[in-house]
Amino acid sequence: YLYDFGDSWEHKIIVEKITEDEIENRDKYPCCLDGERACPKEDCGGVSGYERFIEILKTGKDPFGEEAEELKKWLGDWEPEKFDLNKVNKKLKVHKGLM
Repeated sequence: YLYDFGDSWEHKIIVEKITEDEIENRDKYPCCLDGERACPKEDCGGVSGYERFIEILKTGKDPFGEEAEELKKWLGDWEPEKFDLNKVNKKLKVHKGLM
């Protein structure tokens, strides 16, 4: 899945099972079973920008020599290693019109 054509984010989505659409269970699907890392901040600059922000959070220094404190402030409480399965599934339901 290609997201954000400007930054060329590629996501690998694995479909594990396709089932008949059962009316009584329709609120359960689609659902995400697992994932890794948090979504990148909007307009972070693609994969290289994402990696740059991870480096700033790990070391407190910007590999490009810019002011790391300003960038950390912009990142806020974003945690790159945190994957929120409940949040993802809630968004899937909203997009399907179930909430």
